[in-house]
Formats: sequence, structure tokens, C-alpha cells
Amino acid sequence: MKKIVLLLILLIPLNVLALNDNSKGSIVMDIDSGRILYQKNSNSRMLIASITKIMTFLTSLELASDKLDSKVIVGDEVLKMYGTNMYLTLKEELTLRDLLYGLMLRSGNDASVVIATYTANNISNFVYFMNEIATNIGMQNTLFKNPHGLDEETKNYSTAYDLAILTRYLYLKYPLYKEIAGSKYYNFKSNLKSYSLTNRSQIIFEYKNITTAKTGYTPSAGKSLITTATKDNLNLLIVTLDNSNHYEDQKNMYEYFFKNYKNYLLIDKDNFKISNQIIPEKYYLKNSFSYPLTVNEYKNIEKKVIVGNKQTNILGTIQIILNDKIIHEEPIYKKEEKVLKENFFAKIKKFFKNLFS
Repeated sequence: MKKIVLLLILLIPLNVLALNDNSKGSIVMDIDSGRILYQKNSNSRMLIASITKIMTFLTSLELASDKLDSKVIVGDEVLKMYGTNMYLTLKEELTLRDLLYGLMLRSGNDASVVIATYTANNISNFVYFMNEIATNIGMQNTLFKNPHGLDEETKNYSTAYDLAILTRYLYLKYPLYKEIAGSKYYNFKSNLKSYSLTNRSQIIFEYKNITTAKTGYTPSAGKSLITTATKDNLNLLIVTLDNSNHYEDQKNMYEYFFKNYKNYLLIDKDNFKISNQIIPEKYYLKNSFSYPLTVNEYKNIEKKVIVGNKQTNILGTIQIILNDKIIHEEPIYKKEEKVLKENFFAKIKKFFKNLFS
């Protein structure tokens, strides 16, 4: 019997039995629910190189989302930039939107400092806002010292978990992130020259389900990659830090989780019935609820109705329970009866009827 089991194990491909993940730190998260499907050293602080530019993108929108099409003049801040650049020219004029494309597709270090100077008056102020925003959205193990990720002079540190929080927040709050970070190409003209940008994240050309992608690399940080992908109504994000095989690993990871997880609709606000014996009043739900689950997890899902204080307009809650843990609670609201107001003619008719009776 043992020989038969061993033979079966040898016949099954390795990536079916376990994930191929060569990262020093990584995480797989469902974007809609925030559920973590997989993690490896996800709270270990590491250098993040140009992954920094995702926070630069968010900070610029938090500070100047109403100025996307405003003209920006390139200043002296670009003169010290090296590495990957858009190759901006001193006194060149282009829009903040154009710079954001250059930031994400070209990974322009020069774009990052021009954006920082334009939106916060100087780079020091911008870095302050980067850290404030990071703290406010729950990135507890992150520290930014610059808006580009170069780490010879100043260093930016974060974790796979914190970067997942950042990407999810940006993805859900700003559709522009998906528009720009999901673009393969972008062409535009400044007052001095024409640009034809191609996304440096090769995975966006290789894996059809990818919706956004951003790479990062320095010799000290290694190769890092943050992507999002969608398939069959399941929206996932993956962070892999310090992984020399990040493209192949992420493609394999996506295939694994898309194969093994489904986004189940557990509460349908338009089609949910509760026994009159539990809640006799008329009720309604404000929200539906979906959650990524394996087939076996779905079989173990429990739904409980907990009756609340009937003196309020909340009659109770629906609890969704997985393996004895409450994963969601949805309030049940009392439906108020609408009293139809009589129109003018109905009032006149009623008046004469009462008068003659």
C-alpha cells in the first residue's frame, strides 16, 4: 500500500502539491474581501526598490487628484536622477497624468521627483505625506525616505503584507490606478518632444488575466513584483519580494488560486429569506456578500440569524461562519411601511362624501 501511495505522489506534478514561490516575502490576497489566501514571511521588512512608486502614485492622487490635466514644468529636481528614467528635459511641460504614466509604465525616477515637487512643493514634504498616508491606511511596518526607491543614499522599507494593503486600497479607491498600471502602451507629446511608453512589467504581455503590474529592482532589494489579476469574478493581488523568478512564480500562483478558489455569493440582498418565526416583521438587507472559498470550505459555511434589539431599526444580523470563525456580519434592517399621501382630487372626493353623508 505504501508503494502505491509513493507512486501516486511521484506521478503528480510538484506545482499541484505545493506552490512554487522563490520569494523572500510574498502574499496572495483577495481584493474584494481582503482575505489572505497565502503568505510567506509577509511581515518581514525588506527594501522595495521601484515598488515605492505605487505609494508615490497614491500620494499624488491624495494630494492632487483634481489636477491631473494641469501643466507641470520640469525643474532642477531631475538633474540628480539616474537609473530608469523618462529622460525629462529641464523646463519641459507636460501634464500630471502624463507623468503618472511615465511613473508606472517606464518606472521613471525623474517622473517621481517631478510629481513630488509639483504636488507637495518639495520632495521632503512629499515623503512626509507618503508616510502619513501609509500609517492611515494600516501599513504598520513601512518607512519611506524617497519617492523613487533608489537605495544607495536613502532606503525605503516595507513588507509584503503592507504592500498588499497599499495596492488593495489604491485599486478600490482610484479606478485611475487600474487604467494606468494596466496599460501596455501610452503615447503623448510634451512641448518639446514625443513619448512612446511601453510597460516594463513583462508579465502584463504574457498573462492574459493581469489587470495591473509594477516591478521593482535594485541590486540590494532584488527583483520584486506586485500585480493584480481577474478571472471568473475573482479579483486577486500578488506581492513577491526579492524573487529572481517573479514572473513565472506569479503566473503559476495565479493559476493555482484561480483553479482552487471561487468567489461565492453567500448573501444575496435581493433574494434572502428568513423564517417569520425568527423575524416576523418585514425586513431588508443593504448589501450582498461574496467571499473566495475552496469547494470544501463552501460546504462548511454556516449561516446564522441573530435577533437584535427590536426597539431599533436593526432587527438582527446574519452571521457567515467558516470553521467556527465569523467571517462576516450583515445587519438586517426593519422595512418601514410607506404611507401613501392622498392627492388633491382624492381629498376633494373624500370631503364631499363626508359632507353629504
